[in-house]
Amino acid sequence: MSSIDSPLGKVREAQPARPRGGMSVWEALRVAFQGLGGNKFRAFLTMLGVIIGVASVIAMLGIGEGAARKAQETIQKLGTNTLYLRPNSRSQGASSRRRSTAQKLKLEDGAAILANIPGVKAVAPECRSRGVRVKYRSVSDSVSLYGTTPDYFEIRNIPVETGRLLTEEDVQRRAKVCVLGSAVREGLFGGLKAVGKTIRIGGHAFEVVGVTKKRGGMMWRNPDEQVTIPVSTYVRRVKRQDHIDSFSIQAENQEVMKGMEILIEDYMADRHKIPLDQPSDVRVYNQADLIESADEQSKVMTMLMAGIALVSLLVGGIGIMNIMLVSVTERTREIGIRKALGAKRRDILLQFLIESMTLSLVGGLIGVGVGVGGGKLLESLMHWPLHISTQPIILAFVFSAAVGIFFGIYPAIKAARLHPIEALRYE
Repeated sequence: MSSIDSPLGKVREAQPARPRGGMSVWEALRVAFQGLGGNKFRAFLTMLGVIIGVASVIAMLGIGEGAARKAQETIQKLGTNTLYLRPNSRSQGASSRRRSTAQKLKLEDGAAILANIPGVKAVAPECRSRGVRVKYRSVSDSVSLYGTTPDYFEIRNIPVETGRLLTEEDVQRRAKVCVLGSAVREGLFGGLKAVGKTIRIGGHAFEVVGVTKKRGGMMWRNPDEQVTIPVSTYVRRVKRQDHIDSFSIQAENQEVMKGMEILIEDYMADRHKIPLDQPSDVRVYNQADLIESADEQSKVMTMLMAGIALVSLLVGGIGIMNIMLVSVTERTREIGIRKALGAKRRDILLQFLIESMTLSLVGGLIGVGVGVGGGKLLESLMHWPLHISTQPIILAFVFSAAVGIFFGIYPAIKAARLHPIEALRYE
């Protein structure tokens, strides 16, 4: 019995022993896999777009989900039952005249909140500067510099590893003492003891009195990469400013936090003498707000990355359609023989659709392996957070199957519509 060349390898002519020239689904699958094995390199190139697309979708969604979970964990590490008070300088309202006066926060504001707002357990002022150079002997590093009070460490749940934390006495006497994050200590001192040593911050000499335990965090707020000094020292000696950047406010429990945001904003508006027809000059955030904001940003970025990855799947589908169209041309005589033996249009349509889906699904299976393995490799090499669930795997695999069906329909219909006499005459 003779054989006919196909783009996937040698495909045998329709067996005349089969009634009406029909072909079952299992036979079509067998023929498709025979083709894959007969011309492996051509089949691999055809599937490459699908492999890259599926792998990219899984890896991108895994990285996006991992980043979202990492952000939530980091925000939760910032403290329990915590609110954040910051100046609100954005204009609000339809009229340009309705603008916040954006008064600066003072140290006295924190003391007033602690004394007058029921349910407030602790208040810690925060002043911060990023990219500050600190130096020990010939070694220097760029860190975040924080000015605050002892309550900050309790509110933020930052424990000490060696030495001590800041004290009220340090704040009262504007002491030149500092507490180092674990990463700063390692960068400046290596394996040496840090407590008791003197470092320089902005031309001022500071004694290291403590080192905090390693905790991790986001780039914009990582206690391991910060140096903390008394707030009075920060505003009077180092930066010479007359305001506070923000306050961390700890409530006694979750119950009293309900409604506390509005209560604090109203109190600060009265304290700063903001007219009733103007918005408050401060804004209060809670952990739920920060987590929600981080989730929204992560979802937008994840969908953007996944959308870009899906383009690869579409390109892979176009490649499958192209090769199937070539296949129809190369196998015209085979189609003519099958039709002459009694094969119906649906038989031809089914065979070509199954071959198209086989290319897509096999590429999808390989892409799943590449995506999971590549994601794990990125996680280990680049230390990127990764969380791969079954949902993106199923999504990518189903989409690859849909690509095979969608881009295989036209070549299959073209093959099914060939007239048997014209197909047999084709050279």
